[in-house]
Amino acid sequence: MKKLLAFIFCLTVYSTSHAQHAKISGHVSDTLNHVKLPNTVVALLHAKDSVLYKFARTSETGAFAFDNLQAGKYLLMLTSPAFADYVEPVTLSDTSVVRFDNIMLTLRSRLLQEVVVQQKIAAIKMKGDTTEFNAGSYQTQPNANVEDLLKKLPGIQVDNKGQITAQGIKVKKVLVDGEEFFGDDPTLVTKNLKADMVDKVQLYDKKSEQAAFTGVDDGQASKTLNLKLKEDKKRGYFGKVELGAGTNGFHDNQAMVNLFKKKLKVAAYAIVSNTGKTGLDWQEADKYGQSQADGYVSADSEIDIGEDREFSGWDGRYTGRGYPLVQTGGLHFNNKWNQDKVSAGGNYKFMKLYMDGSSSTITRNLLPNNVTNYRTQKEHFNNSVLRNRIDGRYEIQIDSSSSIRLDVNGGLNHKKTNSSFSSEFLDGDSSLVNQNNRRLSIADDTRQLNSNLLWRKKLKKKGRTISVNLAENYTLSDGDGMLHSFTEYFKKSGGVDSSYLTDQRKTFRTENANASANATYTEPLSPMSSLVANYGLSISNARSYRNSFNAGGDGKYDKMDSAFSNSYEFNIRTHKAGLSYVYNGKKVRIQAGNNVGFTSFLQDDLYQHRKMDRSFVNWFPAASFRYTFSQQRRLSIGYNGDTRQPGMSQLQPLRSNEDDQDVKIGNPGLKPSFSNRFHLSYNDFQIMSERSVWLSMQYSNTNNDIGEASSIDDKGKRTTRFINIDGNETAGVNLNMGWKVKPLNITLGYSLRGNYNRNVNLVNDQPNTTKSLDGGMGIDMFSIKEKKYEHYMSVEATYNTSKSSVQQALRTNYWMYNVRVAENVYLPLKFQLQTDVVCNFRQKTDVFTDNNNVIQWNASLLKKFGKKDALEVRATVRDILNQNIGFNRGVSSNFITQNTYSTISRYGMLSVVWNFSKAGGGAKE
Repeated sequence: MKKLLAFIFCLTVYSTSHAQHAKISGHVSDTLNHVKLPNTVVALLHAKDSVLYKFARTSETGAFAFDNLQAGKYLLMLTSPAFADYVEPVTLSDTSVVRFDNIMLTLRSRLLQEVVVQQKIAAIKMKGDTTEFNAGSYQTQPNANVEDLLKKLPGIQVDNKGQITAQGIKVKKVLVDGEEFFGDDPTLVTKNLKADMVDKVQLYDKKSEQAAFTGVDDGQASKTLNLKLKEDKKRGYFGKVELGAGTNGFHDNQAMVNLFKKKLKVAAYAIVSNTGKTGLDWQEADKYGQSQADGYVSADSEIDIGEDREFSGWDGRYTGRGYPLVQTGGLHFNNKWNQDKVSAGGNYKFMKLYMDGSSSTITRNLLPNNVTNYRTQKEHFNNSVLRNRIDGRYEIQIDSSSSIRLDVNGGLNHKKTNSSFSSEFLDGDSSLVNQNNRRLSIADDTRQLNSNLLWRKKLKKKGRTISVNLAENYTLSDGDGMLHSFTEYFKKSGGVDSSYLTDQRKTFRTENANASANATYTEPLSPMSSLVANYGLSISNARSYRNSFNAGGDGKYDKMDSAFSNSYEFNIRTHKAGLSYVYNGKKVRIQAGNNVGFTSFLQDDLYQHRKMDRSFVNWFPAASFRYTFSQQRRLSIGYNGDTRQPGMSQLQPLRSNEDDQDVKIGNPGLKPSFSNRFHLSYNDFQIMSERSVWLSMQYSNTNNDIGEASSIDDKGKRTTRFINIDGNETAGVNLNMGWKVKPLNITLGYSLRGNYNRNVNLVNDQPNTTKSLDGGMGIDMFSIKEKKYEHYMSVEATYNTSKSSVQQALRTNYWMYNVRVAENVYLPLKFQLQTDVVCNFRQKTDVFTDNNNVIQWNASLLKKFGKKDALEVRATVRDILNQNIGFNRGVSSNFITQNTYSTISRYGMLSVVWNFSKAGGGAKE
């Protein structure tokens, strides 16, 4: 038996060594000086499809060699910066030995280089900093969308939420013919535009508008995809209609239609669904006036009054919490005329969102002297919001050197929230301290109008420019609601000690008006360096009126409760000037500068008749360095300092009692904070081998940060006041790597991250420092075979640990694991099976003892019909095992919180999808 195995092994080795015996070798030099060319890219491509087979670079002597090649027809391609590409067809037998004694490359007369990957029509081109993919070189199924196309492009990944990563970096924008399509919602483009409409996909770092205008790189760039449409697809219409009905009353209906006529683009969409599909991504939150900020003054001194979260309790978005019903739609218009000198575009969007559900929260408080207590709370909510938003842009190119652009946007929002809460507060031995039941309802309206006028002018000297920007922002919110709260306090022995009832009407009105003017001037010092000077004036006026009324004898809520009422005005004026130096070399970019703001505050407490007039000098230093090794490999290092003023809700001296067990008080004496931020990033992408590396590191510390001083009394009541503190700092590192294993047709990805946070606060008048650390690593795999299958798998492990100085012996540690497997299999007779399994495993702790492990399994079976598969019927079952739950866990200063909430679980659905189009004057499909 051993001899037989040895014989088989030797025969295999012998056969293998003789099966791949062909060789190619040669030398490369230039035609002008006959100098050998090292580091020249040498690629061997399959002639039939231009797929890369072998890849190498020439040695210091210009030599290259490929051994053990399979028989077949190939294209030998050589490319080197500043030289024209060289392509030579080669045919090999099993024993061919092909030698190119001296391949001569010709010097290009222009700086623009293109790397041609296909012989006739390039699959991939590189033009400067732009990577361009020829969409026709990548096959997709009939009626496939742009997202399906992107998944096939080298170096680009699309996750299950539609988020795009290119060359290891998140893509911020997706443009259509260089312009935004329905604003900043990339998924409306990638999920609704058809792949066969796209001629080219361009990937590049989009510079800021100021940098694009002046030619002075300001270092502000975002990874961007631009979809260049085929000329014949710019005339006609296309769209999609989907109707779905399911078990337990679930439904999902949507439609989108697009009309293109040369440079005119008109589109509309509508969605009626209760499956969690809203049609808007997170970036839309700010556009509807639902900012997550608590209120602050930005670098341009515009006061952000935020939203009265403590009162309303909901920001108007669906994030997976509860059961939603959404009715939403939008219109888009864009056109150019007069030889593209005049352009106009706009969007209108509306949304009705209804949401109800429940949640359960447990909080562990860590106090000095080894005191620990707990608060548990259950909530039932029923909320709704109606949003309307419109935005538009009009731009005129006056002449070749100047332009004017006007941007206007506005919104109207009406929101209602109704919540009921029940909570218990327990001491360390689980004895009941207090018990609370409360109801909170509110209706509020928000109106918003913003406009921006920009004039830009290029002067006679190249690189000398001036731009002037005028802007106004106005926001007005009015709210009216009711609070009913009843709290019982218990004795140690177990009986009721006392009780407290709150029955109040609440009204609020917040208003913010801002006007600003800014001018920027650039002066070239040399072909590679410039000075940039700017000056700005900003005036902001903000008002906040919060009133609480108790019921009188006649039952009317007309008795003002001054303890929980306040009217406050906050006016700010800022003069800001800055100067920066920018050097843009071939490989090196350096920027250094500083802005100085002279800010005056006028704070007026109308209830207490107290005025405060304060002035500050705000500094905004910045410096950055970037080294470009090659078009796809860069190293960036930067620093910026930022002065941040306290916001309205932090300054207003108001006691909020919407939750009378967690009272917050503003502090009008808060000082500005100053943060130092350092960052480093490195990215490297090799297009031939499809290997990417992206590394980012950041560190920041803040002086006079705005923190909290909290106290919890023996009745379990928490009172929090905003204060200035020192010592807060954060640090983080992220590493992402990806590469293609071409023999196995698998794309692998690896990620490693770590974050450190140091937070300082006061707990019962004692300083407390909480140090937390979370780290994680993950690996993912993706494989696709046209018309056969798509495989995806990812595994991620995360470890969290935290410790507070008030209880150094107590440390919170836990692991979390996430596993996802997704399959898409193409079956005979145009059937298709899609399934994915997501497993979330969460370690139990001494506080969080519930089993919150979840395995969520979804599956769909679909069948396509008709011409070009225009009709599709799909049967879907979501959450087959009925295990889906909402969950999050976090650590903040001296307390640890875990929240579980109701969310969409198992249902089945039958859907019909119709894709229609008529483009280029062709027949209707």
